[in-house]
Amino acid sequence: MNYYLAVLKNYAQFTGRARRSEYWYFALFSLIISIILMVIGKAIGFMGLYNIYSLAVLIPSIAVGVRRMHDVNKSGWFILIPIYNLILACTDGTPGDNNYGPDPKGREGFGAADYEKPFDIDPAN
Repeated sequence: MNYYLAVLKNYAQFTGRARRSEYWYFALFSLIISIILMVIGKAIGFMGLYNIYSLAVLIPSIAVGVRRMHDVNKSGWFILIPIYNLILACTDGTPGDNNYGPDPKGREGFGAADYEKPFDIDPAN
């Protein structure tokens, strides 16, 4: 639940990075709340509860999606590519700092630039 609340606190923050757990826990709790509001709305005959909630979390949902794309060192626009954004959302973030900020897991040692360097292989060994 802390991840869900953290996303709501960063309501419209489209910069930085979001861990997989932050993204997926927000999606899970948002789905659960949506289902509960649908059931309650159906019981009382007012489906507006679900619609109001959906509008309220629209911007935080987009923001956490953009930050999730930043964690895998991709532009936030990648959330518009249907299947690829799901693959990226499931992928572990770039260790160390990348173009979008420091690693939210606090891993250090190397960053995005190190993935582009070939391994140093000494033929003498």
